[in-house]
Amino acid sequence: MVAISRTHPSTPDHSDSPDDRVAILLMGYGEVESYEDFANYNEQALNLLTAKFAPVPTWIYPPIAKLLALFDRHEWDHQHDHFISPHNAIFERQREGIENHLQAKWGNRVTVFKAFNFCAPFLPHQVLEEVQSQGFTKLLIYPLLVVDSIFTSGIAVEQVNKALAQTFKGGEDHWLQGTRYMPSFYNQPDYIDLLARQVEDKIRDHLAVAHLPSQTGIVLMNHGCPHKAKGFTSGITESQLLYDAVRERLIYNYPLVTIGWLNHDTPMIEWTQPNVTLAAQNLIDLGATALVFMPIGFVTENHETLLDVEHIIGHLRRKRPDVTYVQMPCVNDTDDFLAMAAGWVDGLISDLIGDQGMVVSQRHRESLAASFIGHSHDSHDGHHHDGHHHDGHHHGEHSHNHHAPHHESQQHHAHHGH
Repeated sequence: MVAISRTHPSTPDHSDSPDDRVAILLMGYGEVESYEDFANYNEQALNLLTAKFAPVPTWIYPPIAKLLALFDRHEWDHQHDHFISPHNAIFERQREGIENHLQAKWGNRVTVFKAFNFCAPFLPHQVLEEVQSQGFTKLLIYPLLVVDSIFTSGIAVEQVNKALAQTFKGGEDHWLQGTRYMPSFYNQPDYIDLLARQVEDKIRDHLAVAHLPSQTGIVLMNHGCPHKAKGFTSGITESQLLYDAVRERLIYNYPLVTIGWLNHDTPMIEWTQPNVTLAAQNLIDLGATALVFMPIGFVTENHETLLDVEHIIGHLRRKRPDVTYVQMPCVNDTDDFLAMAAGWVDGLISDLIGDQGMVVSQRHRESLAASFIGHSHDSHDGHHHDGHHHDGHHHGEHSHNHHAPHHESQQHHAHHGH
């Protein structure tokens, strides 16, 4: 980990006290760096992601994962000349940069650890073991993912909870005494401004001399979402709000702006529309002579923003070679982004450092659970049920006149609103 001793004058260093230190768990997907890991990676993704929306029995995941690994290897190795994803290296630079910005204020009271959802040796449970071994008692969970959904921060929390559950030891107190969480940043004004500014700069510096503003199309690319995710939050709402905000910044100068969803080709699943190919074709039909493809729902380059978009542009170029196509990068490790990503959690770090924490132990669970069994209506309408017998007995059988208006009100409302 990078260590910087500089501290802000108003925040003196108390690094000798574990209670004054915060571990930030910066979380991303991670991508394979060895083709031999494809099958294992795919199986984890199927269990954590696909299981949330696809009606496929879990027993079939291992053979599907191996089959998908063959396609992945063919695409990366043969179609793209031994492609190795830069995702993990970029993510490490993001971790280091965010830590640098935070330690400029907080000193060594803040350490940023990276965790990948699908890649050892940085799986969440492996990293949390290291966090615990270094004596931290306060944790900030920070998925570096734009929107909050079951497919992003949802699986991050799921994995963290599973790891934390494994670190309970009998009746001992748990090591973690304070937690905060950064769910998403789709609505952060500085992120929205950065995205719009990068698009404007690209058009001004590379396209404006040859293409009229009204003929310069912009495809703002979000991560595709299935419409049904077993009741979980799928990310569609926040992704749409992000697009609307960036579009608002651009459309007065460049009328041809559209959302484009980078979907997965999963059979029997209804995905968000328009997909990137259709979105781009629509702009061409409206007279676009140049197209800019800008990922807004991703902040770290990955095989989707690289290979999938490259495939789409290749397909479009074969049909319309007269159009100019520009593939833009994610914000990645640009210093503007790293500074704002650090700033978004500054208040949460302050909360944790100022919080005394709460000691949690499993030995209290049984008695607490027992206390909630049965009725606990002591404050309900100022009425106590002491002395009443409830076995096999419904409250409707009581004849407490002072409850009559309340029950009538309940019955009245029961007939409406359903």
